[in-house]
Amino acid sequence: MSTGLIIALIVIVAAVLIVAAVLTLRARGGQGGRSLKRRFGPEYDRAVARHDGDTKAAERELAERVQRHGSLQERRLEPARRQEYETRWAAAQEHFVDSPQQAVGEADKLLAELADARGFPDGGRYEEQLAALSVHHADHVDGYRRVHRAAHAGAGGGAGMAAVGQTGEAGTEEMREAMIEARLFFEELVGPAESKRHRAASEESAKPADGNGHSPWAFTRRHAKGS
Repeated sequence: MSTGLIIALIVIVAAVLIVAAVLTLRARGGQGGRSLKRRFGPEYDRAVARHDGDTKAAERELAERVQRHGSLQERRLEPARRQEYETRWAAAQEHFVDSPQQAVGEADKLLAELADARGFPDGGRYEEQLAALSVHHADHVDGYRRVHRAAHAGAGGGAGMAAVGQTGEAGTEEMREAMIEARLFFEELVGPAESKRHRAASEESAKPADGNGHSPWAFTRRHAKGS
């Protein structure tokens, strides 16, 4: 076999290996994107929107969240602590009727404490806590984000200002919607031992009151003051 033929074969083999490597990397990248989208669901779309449609940048951010927090093991709640959190959440819901701003503040503080109790970063590091929660509770974590923004609207501006009115204060309807979404997140985070009866009562409390009585947490414009 001539030297020229040997060189030609080496070049061909090298080219084939390079092409195979490129195709493998592309396949892995695509699988990674699909995997992240499955894992994060609506949070994936929010990340893409936050990066102005740049999916690669969004996927890098989400992959970093998984790398930092994917191995986190959630702690179980003792029944007494679970009952305490459920009681406090019910109280926050009831306070919404007379003081929506106070209610969202109570809900925000409660969710931060509950996340801390479950083993997530403490509430003093909100962004880090939210990132960790998004890895393990992606479907409903936006409820926490929304109630946090509503609770802090007008208190120094910042990220929440974009989601509220020009006065820097969240409207009653926005706070109502934030509390409803946050309740779904609370029910998921408080743990699997929550009774079906409690879930049913919580769902019922979100319905508008009828003429035969009123719900303690109807969250309607005609019940909440300050609308």
